[in-house]
Amino acid sequence: MGIIWTIIIGFIAGVIAKFIMPGSNEPSGFVLTTILGIVGAVIASYLGQALGWYAPGQGAGLIGAVVGAIVLLFVWGVIAKRRDQG
Repeated sequence: MGIIWTIIIGFIAGVIAKFIMPGSNEPSGFVLTTILGIVGAVIASYLGQALGWYAPGQGAGLIGAVVGAIVLLFVWGVIAKRRDQG
């Protein structure tokens, strides 16, 4: 049940992040949106643990996953711009 919950939260976080930060060069589709949210949650968990916000082994929640996904979308946009210009 844990992996299903992670996929559901990842999808919701990915959709919210794409709604907050729309763009033309962003990943689209159900699978990529879900992966965006899951990777966002991993990024938020890692940074939160490094900064002392989360205990070791504790993961980020929905808000942290959304923030991590927004960071990932920002980085994706910067890389896509460089690739289009160069």
